[in-house]
Amino acid sequence: MMLRYALQTVRDRKAGFLGAFVALLCAAALITACGTLLETGLRGTIGTERYAATPVLVSADQNVHETTVKEKKGKTKEKHKAKPVAERAWLPAATLETVRSVAGVERAVPELTFQAVPLVKAPAGDAKPSYGHAWTSAVLTPFTLAEGRAPQGGDEVVVDHALAARAGLKPGSELTVQSTGEPKAYRVSGVAKTARGDLAQQSALFFGDAEAQRLAARDGQVSAIGVLPAPGVDAGWLAGQVAQALKGTTAQVSTGDERGPVEFLDAAGARIKLVSMGGAMGGTSLLVAILVVVGTFALSIQQRHRELALLRAIAATPKQLRSMIGREALVVGLAAGVAGALAGLPLAAWLYGRFVDSGVVPTALERTAGIFPMVVAVGASLLGAWAAARITGRRIARIRPAEALAEAALEGRRPAWIRTVLGVLLLAGGAVLVVVLAGLRTEPASTPVTFLAVVVLAGAVSLLGPLLVRAATALLAGPLRLAGAGGHLATANLRGNAVRMASAVTPLALLVGMTCTVLFVTPTLGDAARAQARDGVRAGWVLAAQGPGVTGEAAERIRRTPGVTAATEIVHTSVRVGLTKYAAQGVTTAGLTRTWDPAVTGGSLDGFGEGSAAVSELAAEQLGLKPGSPLKLTLGDGTPVTLTVSAVYARGLGFGDLTLPHGLVAAHMDNPLAGSVLVAAEPGTGREQLAAALKGFPGVAVLSARDADEVRAERADAGAEINLLAMGLVLAFTAIAVVNTLAMSTAERVREFGMLRLAGAKRRQVLRMLRAEAVAVVLIGVVLGSGIALAVLTAFSVGMTGVAAPAVLPVAYAGVVGVAGLLALAATALPGRVALRVRPVDVASSKA
Repeated sequence: MMLRYALQTVRDRKAGFLGAFVALLCAAALITACGTLLETGLRGTIGTERYAATPVLVSADQNVHETTVKEKKGKTKEKHKAKPVAERAWLPAATLETVRSVAGVERAVPELTFQAVPLVKAPAGDAKPSYGHAWTSAVLTPFTLAEGRAPQGGDEVVVDHALAARAGLKPGSELTVQSTGEPKAYRVSGVAKTARGDLAQQSALFFGDAEAQRLAARDGQVSAIGVLPAPGVDAGWLAGQVAQALKGTTAQVSTGDERGPVEFLDAAGARIKLVSMGGAMGGTSLLVAILVVVGTFALSIQQRHRELALLRAIAATPKQLRSMIGREALVVGLAAGVAGALAGLPLAAWLYGRFVDSGVVPTALERTAGIFPMVVAVGASLLGAWAAARITGRRIARIRPAEALAEAALEGRRPAWIRTVLGVLLLAGGAVLVVVLAGLRTEPASTPVTFLAVVVLAGAVSLLGPLLVRAATALLAGPLRLAGAGGHLATANLRGNAVRMASAVTPLALLVGMTCTVLFVTPTLGDAARAQARDGVRAGWVLAAQGPGVTGEAAERIRRTPGVTAATEIVHTSVRVGLTKYAAQGVTTAGLTRTWDPAVTGGSLDGFGEGSAAVSELAAEQLGLKPGSPLKLTLGDGTPVTLTVSAVYARGLGFGDLTLPHGLVAAHMDNPLAGSVLVAAEPGTGREQLAAALKGFPGVAVLSARDADEVRAERADAGAEINLLAMGLVLAFTAIAVVNTLAMSTAERVREFGMLRLAGAKRRQVLRMLRAEAVAVVLIGVVLGSGIALAVLTAFSVGMTGVAAPAVLPVAYAGVVGVAGLLALAATALPGRVALRVRPVDVASSKA
């Protein structure tokens, strides 16, 4: 019977359940989108291009491994962990002979993959990474000649068909290529194509074997080995035989879809990013959804107080009421969950496309659209709706039947004690998170705690909302009276309906708090890093790469320029100490202290050489290092080295946690060219003089230190856009919740407005009352949300930068407050005007 009544209630009160439906639909869509990103990171396919005709592929291990052994209760437990390195790991060339000796191998082809950028003008949006290879490895795709002949000697190159068409190349054309050294002009000897069509993810250039080895700059190493089975030999069986032959080495054997991550290292790394972003977005979305859905259901059930009281008056038991409310919620949750899950698929596709366009995710990683995220979204909607309804319906179900005799349901003067206790506990939990956040000094550790603290504190606002609204009303009573009769009515409503007003304040506080945190957390860190970099660069000029990088010859030309006292080449990478990843830079040592000042606090940079390392105070603290300590680390390509710490510096945010010798770092990078060169010059040496010295290097720009700082700011802004995109859906959901809650709260007040009209209030007075209420709600929500954001951002700033100086952009903050205010006023005014269209006499004679 209660199920039939629940279905009839949902059918007859569509408007009342619409708010809950919208909240659950948005939550399900968010969960589906985030789940799809997470699933793509876990199971997304990375298809191969270059190795399409290579059934078995041998490559180097791209991970650093660590095994820990623990003794517990007489039992020994081994735990193995692996983390990826930043650059491509290479194999010893001797591995080739081992593979060739395996039975069933018809041919083992050594592969060299290295940077080779053709210096041609490409159409906008058509830029693809470009790699060089030896012509003998063309069989791995396979590439065959469509025009011309194979390269002969060190001055010829074969280009793929897509590059030839894009750049207008043909046999006999001249092409300048920037690889790992100085640019060199080659003659195009041929154009190659594949039977499968053009490569979609990359461009391929093929050189003679000797020239390819020179450009790769990896003597005695190969990037991979393609294994072609003999006729009749099964590829899977052969892969097992090759793996057995290579047992005990760092070589790995791949077949099928496993070949894609070997070819596209960036796509393999993007999987980790997607798992991280999908998990963070999904977790935050789920917490926000719980907060919003519970608030929406609480408001929906509160609006049915008199109806539920009447059911109690005709002998419905509390159990029957709870059962009916739960079943209503399941009906709404199922409908909203299915609709939201379907809406989440195009949302996930759009979000994935934005990540691809921004370069966060390469196109080689294919998006996975499985059923699992949709099932989870529907299940979460059902569970969330049922739980929210049961939690919010507990108090209503226990009302006395005599309350049905009342003409209106009046709120109690005090909220339930359990609500207050839970609110205080959440507030304490939020305070603990803020304290913990102030002690976290790494971005991966602090970021999730930052957003968790915002949601927890917003949850405390939700539970303590009625008390906070009454306290705020006491402060706002004076200013509200200035609005005349409407202000007096607004004050009375704020005091008498604090629970209803609190349901509107909560999403507003969450919107302001979350938006300000998302907008200002990156500038807080970025401004501190830029300030350290700006203060630490002594050089007056910076050579910036406008292409692959600044070559060693360009840097040397600058050093020989009259008036130049020092030039420091800088490359950037990441290394691992154990399994922990650290940002690192490689610097040339000659004249280093004339161009760079990292604020040394221990040791000295004098004598900084090939076996030296300088570390930030954070890295020194985490690793227990001091000047003279040995530092064991793994370079970007997996090569282990041991260095001696010569200095500890304070400006780690601006320059990375580790500073190493340039030659050591560059020799183990895919792109060894300098990203920038710091140039110290005598007074009177200007831009024109430096630019003249670089006349033969068109890909290098001369910037002042100030201009270089602005370039760093632009890059930081690009990073902030990615963070805003990642959390933008959560913010959009919260904004919808603000509109949804306020619209629900206003639309259900038809009877109240009618009674006011019958008592003599004019239509404009009622509208003025609504506007005064909306302004008060906005003020309370903005103050609470701003307080949450300020507390969290200050703690983040203390932990990450050492000072309580969060970066708050006034224009952006004003925009957040303005948007929140407009949403609140619109969501109140429009439903209010609709509600006032009903004639007061009709309201008085209705049964509601």
